[in-house]
Amino acid sequence: MIERVAGIYKGRNKSSAYKDLVFSVATSPDTGLGTKEQTRQALKVISENLKELGTSKENILSAQVYIARMHEKSQMDEAWCTWIGQNQEHWPQRACLGVELEGDVLVEITVVAVRPQGCY
Repeated sequence: MIERVAGIYKGRNKSSAYKDLVFSVATSPDTGLGTKEQTRQALKVISENLKELGTSKENILSAQVYIARMHEKSQMDEAWCTWIGQNQEHWPQRACLGVELEGDVLVEITVVAVRPQGCY
């Protein structure tokens, strides 16, 4: 059975899960901020979304970061590295893509994580 967690946008969910896999997406709730702060806020939302489905950032397998201003990638990297922590055993694979995002959104992040057994 697929679990789906509704978000605020029509036509899509903020998270979904199938068995031990969890998929989530987030942007910053405040698009008036710069790249670093939007990244921080989006990562906070990702943490909350993962927790809601029984997992955490330590269990992320893969992440994709979509950046509207690739020349500001270092700001995103700084926020990411602070959030993900120093323990390399928990670092996921990550790809960054320069894209055009809607409105004032500067960063959008998608992740795939694993849930521990018994959480599904």
